[in-house]
Amino acid sequence: MLENLKTGISHVEEITVTYNQTAACYGSGLVEVFATPAMIALMEKTALNTVIQYLPEGFNTVGVEVNVKHFKATPMHMKVFCEARLEKIEGKKLYFSVMARDEEGPVGSGTHCRYVINTRDFIANIQKKL
Repeated sequence: MLENLKTGISHVEEITVTYNQTAACYGSGLVEVFATPAMIALMEKTALNTVIQYLPEGFNTVGVEVNVKHFKATPMHMKVFCEARLEKIEGKKLYFSVMARDEEGPVGSGTHCRYVINTRDFIANIQKKL
């Protein structure tokens, strides 16, 4: 099922920081700079988009682990670029390195793990909780 996936594939996403991605908006801080939760969301999105085209129809991935450091603030209106690289495949677990940088240099990095799911089965199992 995952024979099309190969370690080493990577993908880059780019955003421009708006108020909606700031710590003040998220409530994770009181200043209008790129929020750590927004950086994590961008890292997860980038990892997803690294592999989604290689998965069979009806399959998807969900994030299961994030371990990152956010070490530099990025102001509103500045671009942020995120790169995810598939480092390891262990059954249905996909391990990524992730790195974010703004127009001046690195702002965050770490690792992220995603799990491959059958979307229909996953949603059916979630519906049982209702």
